Amino acid sequence: MEEKVGELWHRMVTRMARTGHPEAAVALPAVQRTTGVLFRACGGDGGLRVEATNPIKQGGRRGWLKRLAGTDAEVELASRDAQALRLPSRIQLFADPALNRDLYLWLAALAAQGSPGHYDWFQANQRMSRALLERYPGLAARYARLLETYLATRIPAEQLPPDEAAREQVLRAALCAPGTVESLPPARGRLQPVQLWLQPAPPVPVDTAAVEVQEREGEGDGQVRDDGEERRRSAARVDSPERDRGLLGLRFDAIFGWAEYAKVDRGTEDNEDLEEAQREADDMELMSVSRDSRSLASRVRFDLDLPAASCDDLPMGEGIPLPEWDHRRQELIQDACLAQELVAADALPVPLPEELRRMARRLRGQFQALISARTWERGQPQGDELDLDAYLRYVTDRAAGHVPVRQDWYRSFQTRERDLACLLLADLSLSTDSWVNNQARVIDVIRDSLFLFSEAMSATGDRFALWGFSSRKRADVRMHCIKGFEERYNDAIRGRIAVVKPGFYTRMGAAIRHATRQLERETANRRLLLLLTDGKPNDLDQYEGRYGIEDTRMALREARRAGLHPFCVTIDDRAGDYLPWLFGTDGYVVIRRPAELPHRLPMLYAQLSRS
Repeated sequence: MEEKVGELWHRMVTRMARTGHPEAAVALPAVQRTTGVLFRACGGDGGLRVEATNPIKQGGRRGWLKRLAGTDAEVELASRDAQALRLPSRIQLFADPALNRDLYLWLAALAAQGSPGHYDWFQANQRMSRALLERYPGLAARYARLLETYLATRIPAEQLPPDEAAREQVLRAALCAPGTVESLPPARGRLQPVQLWLQPAPPVPVDTAAVEVQEREGEGDGQVRDDGEERRRSAARVDSPERDRGLLGLRFDAIFGWAEYAKVDRGTEDNEDLEEAQREADDMELMSVSRDSRSLASRVRFDLDLPAASCDDLPMGEGIPLPEWDHRRQELIQDACLAQELVAADALPVPLPEELRRMARRLRGQFQALISARTWERGQPQGDELDLDAYLRYVTDRAAGHVPVRQDWYRSFQTRERDLACLLLADLSLSTDSWVNNQARVIDVIRDSLFLFSEAMSATGDRFALWGFSSRKRADVRMHCIKGFEERYNDAIRGRIAVVKPGFYTRMGAAIRHATRQLERETANRRLLLLLTDGKPNDLDQYEGRYGIEDTRMALREARRAGLHPFCVTIDDRAGDYLPWLFGTDGYVVIRRPAELPHRLPMLYAQLSRS
């Protein structure tokens, strides 16, 4: 009975203290693409991704009812750093969903003007707001509606102590007329959070580090659990507690809550209650992570040790030095990477797999029609028929008083030979070892795609090459030669395709530069670089995140300057977050059902070869 009464009391107080509007809430995924487009359209850095921010303790004054209920102790505020634009995961500040959506758009446009620092937060937000309103006057009406409704949600100055009331009035003046207030007057209490402005990017703790997870072979089911949330969490590396101590040797009055790390060995047994574990993680402002020799079954097994020389692929040379782009220094670092050309040492000649032969026959029949395409050549001085378009232009120009010197009124039906070379660059990183369904892994889908693509290309007669790549840091970028431009497609090449297997990581910029050098040697009029991948650039060193994205983008720019036409085919559902920045809006395609990739890849090539 006592527990029931306490639960009812908690519900009643929480409901009375609630000031938000959950029924009108707008979640970030619903506006993530729109905010990203607006951010870049307003001049924001195109390399930044849009993701959810972390809640922080706000420390500002709250009403007594909120303090009693324990609500609004944390708040999600927008910020921007070198990696991402971080917006609240959910906005329910206003009763009108349109206003909550407008707040997302305002924050994205404001972030495009810059990022405030810890010491000039007040002046910087005013300066950014004023610059935004002056540059885009159409936002003024939307900002006015937001401001009028937002000010009503803040604690009025009349209900605050004199020093805090004076500061609140100055803040409201800065919000109403950005750029007119120089500084905030001092006050004892902390300022209420300002949801219309950006907060400074949170500092990264010195001991914060990435955690490399490795699961022993034979342990766990290798199942990946993804809640679909795009959010980075703060974590700090701590020492692992001593084993077999348990809780009995600890003072219980020192344990205050989940957020405070206690050096206690609580065991690493799998917790089947994943929802409870997720709630515990959400309650932690800073996660404490320690390295342990044991592993959990819910983690993915990584085996990244280099194979023995006797089991490795056969190297084709000592290595090819390649440059790498450092976006922080805005400098192309020469000889930063080393590409190792490899050829499969254990590949035996094999025929085309039986299950692919029917599809291969159909593709060969379709692609043979592309061998010699017959088209109309317009604007010819003589030909088979009168070119009506050219004649109408002549009549129009003559009526306007301009008589053309040449009278090319004819068109002729001519046969044009194809002059095209294509290099297919396949991602063979460790992520391709994951399963797309109950029958096949990603690497199996890529293998079938290479088979069918090669069958279609051999029917057209176009020159083509097949390369695969993976990497383990900058000195070991593995370029697997499956088929060179000078090699014929036969059972030996099929044998190389049959033995492709997952490798290590995805240093995409170096792989693209190596493929560019291969294609530059071709003399075809049109040279196509086709990238087949399942994820974004990454590696063990600093290549993770923004660094890898910017290096890949620079490598693609170099390929375009060399006269190549890069195009990306991916099965990554989140590719829309970064591929438009790399390949442009028309330079990639996302295959939503990975199992369809082998059938769709040749058709995509047919479309690209005609454009």
